[in-house]
Amino acid sequence: MMQAICDSALNPEAGPSRLCPLQAALSTPRSVEGYDDFCRVALSLLRFIGAAYATGASDCWEAAYRFADEAPGIADSPLLVARAAALVRILRSGRPCELCFMPPSCKRLSKDEAELMRLLTIARRKQPGELESVVSQFVGNESELATTRAVNALAVC
Repeated sequence: MMQAICDSALNPEAGPSRLCPLQAALSTPRSVEGYDDFCRVALSLLRFIGAAYATGASDCWEAAYRFADEAPGIADSPLLVARAAALVRILRSGRPCELCFMPPSCKRLSKDEAELMRLLTIARRKQPGELESVVSQFVGNESELATTRAVNALAVC
C-alpha cells in the first residue's frame, strides 16, 4: 500500500524521479544527535522561547536566559537569547500556522525544528545565496529578508 502511494508520486514525463511527500519527510534528519553544540544550544533556546509564546509563562523566558548563561562557549548569552527570540517572533508573524516546538529536553525534532536547524547550519557555512533560497522555501516571500537576517544574526552569535 505505502509503496503504491509513493510510486504514484512519480511522473515519468516530469523528468528525474522525485521523492513522494512521505519519503521526503522521512528522509529529513529528525534527531538532535547530528548537530554541533552551538546548534543544540540554539535549538533549546528556540524551544524555551516557543514555549513562552505558547503558554505565556514568564518562567520559560527565565529558563532560556539561565540555559544560555550555563551553556559552555557562549560569550554573550543575553544577546543569543534576544537573537533566538527575534527569529521566533519573525517566523510567528509570517506564517499562517504556529511553529511546532518539542519540549527542550527532547532528542527528536519536529518538522519546523528540523527546518530551523537546517537554516542555522546553512547560515554558519556562509555560502552566498544558499541561505536565501532555503529561507524562501520555508517562509515564502513576505518575511524572507527579515528571516534571513535573523538566522544570520543568530548563526554568528
